[in-house]
Amino acid sequence: MKKYALLFCTLALAAGAACAADAHGDKEKKEDIARHRAMAAAHEAAAKCLEAGKKDEVCEQELRAACKGLAIGKFCGMKHQH
Repeated sequence: MKKYALLFCTLALAAGAACAADAHGDKEKKEDIARHRAMAAAHEAAAKCLEAGKKDEVCEQELRAACKGLAIGKFCGMKHQH
């Protein structure tokens, strides 16, 4: 559970940094917000997947599918230690 708290804190920091940059117009900001919410939802679903007792590989595969086109990398724009 500790790793998920770290994961969501990292997401919050990334969202805060994106908000502080203010290099985008209103349309781009709204798109960024929607992307961050979609990534957060995908990570929440991954957490619930693991809580349900499914294997890491299954949950990571679902995470990759949910994040396709949203973020860079196979971990939906985030990577943490295991």
